[in-house]
Amino acid sequence: MCTLIVKTGRPLTLMGVRDEHTDRPWEGPGEHWPEYPGVIGGLDLKAGGTWLAVHPAARRAAALLNGRGRAAPETARISRGDLALRAVTTGGMPRVPLAGYDPFHLVLAEPSGVRLFSWDGVRLATAELDEGVSMVVNTGLDPASERVAGFLPRFESSADWRELITGEPSDDPGALIVRHELPDGRVFASLSVMTVELDPGGVTYEFTDLTADPDR
Repeated sequence: MCTLIVKTGRPLTLMGVRDEHTDRPWEGPGEHWPEYPGVIGGLDLKAGGTWLAVHPAARRAAALLNGRGRAAPETARISRGDLALRAVTTGGMPRVPLAGYDPFHLVLAEPSGVRLFSWDGVRLATAELDEGVSMVVNTGLDPASERVAGFLPRFESSADWRELITGEPSDDPGALIVRHELPDGRVFASLSVMTVELDPGGVTYEFTDLTADPDR
C-alpha cells in the first residue's frame, strides 16, 4: 500500500490506497488465512500476506506500507505481508527479527488510538498518531510529500472521503490515484481502495476494486 489516511474519533476511520504492479496476482478481501481465524484482508497471491488486515472481533485493523531505507540481505529477505496479520491478531508490534524485512511502516489502529511502527532497515521507531486526520505515505508522516501536501488539507475538510478518490488515474507525483507506464512495459497503478471504520460497537469494511470494469 502507498497511502493511508487516518481520522481519529468515533468512528475511527482508515482509508488505504494500494498501488502495485498490475501483473502481481491478488484476490479481494476474505478470511484467507486459517492460522489467523477471523482476520479479513486482501490476499497477495505471490507472497501470501496482505496490505491491510481487519480483525472485526478485536475491533482492530493493521495496514502495511513499504518504507525507505536499507534493504534486507537478499539471501535472508522475508515478505513483509505477514506483519499486518501478526499485528492485528496480537494488538502490538510483531515480535520478529526485523533484520530480514525491507523497510516498512506498520499502522495499528484500535478505537482507543493509532500507533505507527517504522523500520528503516536499521532502527524501529514508534509513534502515536495525533488526534484528527493524518496521512501516511512511503516516506512516513512526511509533510514534504507532494501527495500529503496536496491531499491532507482536502481530507481534513471533506465530509465524504469517497469524492477524493474519483477521477482518472494520473502519473503526477502528487496524485492520489496513479497509473505509471514503466520503461520495461509494466504498469504500476492504484488497484484498490479500502475504507475501515472502527468503534466499540462494531467494524465496517468497504472494498473498491479499481481494476473492475464499471460496465460489467
